[in-house]
Amino acid sequence: MAVINSVNLASVLGISNATVHAWVASRKIVPIKKDERYYYFDTEKLAIPEIAAMEHTDWDCETETTPLRAYSSIELFAGAGGLALGLQMAGFSPVLLSEIDHDACETLRLNCKGTNIVEDDVRDIDFSPYKERVDFLSGGFPCQAFSYAGKQRGFEDARGTLFFELARAIGEIRPKVFLAENVKGLVSHDKGRTFKTISRIITDLGYTLVEPRVLRAVMYKVPQKRERIFLVGIRNDYAGSVSFRWPAPYHRVVTLRDAFYKGTLFDTDVPESDGQHYPQKKAAVLALVPPGGNWRNLPADVQKAYMKGSFYLGGGKTGMARRLSLDEPSLTLTCAPAQKQTERCHPLETRPLTVREYARIQTFPDSWQFSGSVTSQYKQIGNAVPVNLAAAMGRALIRLMNDITLLSSAEQPEQSQVHSALRA
Repeated sequence: MAVINSVNLASVLGISNATVHAWVASRKIVPIKKDERYYYFDTEKLAIPEIAAMEHTDWDCETETTPLRAYSSIELFAGAGGLALGLQMAGFSPVLLSEIDHDACETLRLNCKGTNIVEDDVRDIDFSPYKERVDFLSGGFPCQAFSYAGKQRGFEDARGTLFFELARAIGEIRPKVFLAENVKGLVSHDKGRTFKTISRIITDLGYTLVEPRVLRAVMYKVPQKRERIFLVGIRNDYAGSVSFRWPAPYHRVVTLRDAFYKGTLFDTDVPESDGQHYPQKKAAVLALVPPGGNWRNLPADVQKAYMKGSFYLGGGKTGMARRLSLDEPSLTLTCAPAQKQTERCHPLETRPLTVREYARIQTFPDSWQFSGSVTSQYKQIGNAVPVNLAAAMGRALIRLMNDITLLSSAEQPEQSQVHSALRA
């Protein structure tokens, strides 16, 4: 019997813990036990598709996926390399990583020896020399203001946004497949007009867009409640003959205990590293918050003093004075661990998470070095795609590339016969 607690169940489903408690109250789901913080459930008795998928997953089989040949790749907006590393772990061979931030480029240079790191504004890069010479293109394009998009003008609507640069690269390179990732709200942004523009541009480029999907990192061996949308495009000359299969989930939720201590995710406890510190007054407040708690766990007078005007506003504000729990995944990491609105206090010690703790939550290996100031390193890590999530997507994409390779191989004899007939 596998057991999952109520907070982790909520994380898998992308719902609030309050909703899980409401389900228990209505007998929609029945716990096997409870304590002061959690309800606990037998996963085999939960008639929930996401849990069933984790119980009967092909994860182990998919980790055996290997490329039939070397698949060359280019990545735009590479940042600190979370997506690039995961894709490389899956089997892609990067020939170019593009990034404008200097510290992030230095991070890439430290870790990606032999790969061409282009430190430049993507708008100034000519990708035409790579036309039909690169198999795969990826990019987590920044979600800049897109609100004027959707006026039925395709590229003209997108010009000036960084999605346009990704689209331009697709048009110049003509990869067999591309991957784009973004915040989960992309589809609903500007009442859906943004995504309609993106879809129309992809169609105009000669690619078929797989129905996008929001993936919860917590389902892919990542100790973090992070959600991102992934877009996969297949060039039309292959799209009708192959299909993309989304990655299978890991068989359980991994937590901060897995991130910080030797076990499932890492071979050692988390190494010591630099990190920010709380001012004495703030530390005194957070010392009163239990693991998994927030400002609501403070005495009433401390709540009012700490929250100030926010105390009287609506909403849960559960990121404020938030202490993480070893028995849960982390909240989504931000670019700084000590911001008042999005607190990420260590589960056991009254301090912000360190750089290496941040990196482990994003499933970067301890060998992955980060360049720049501590503030810059937090930003780079916080903006990254979790490595294990990227690797899971990468393996699914390698399967797709293998199918294309097999398809191309099968077509070769027929093409040879046609050429012979023409010569005759």
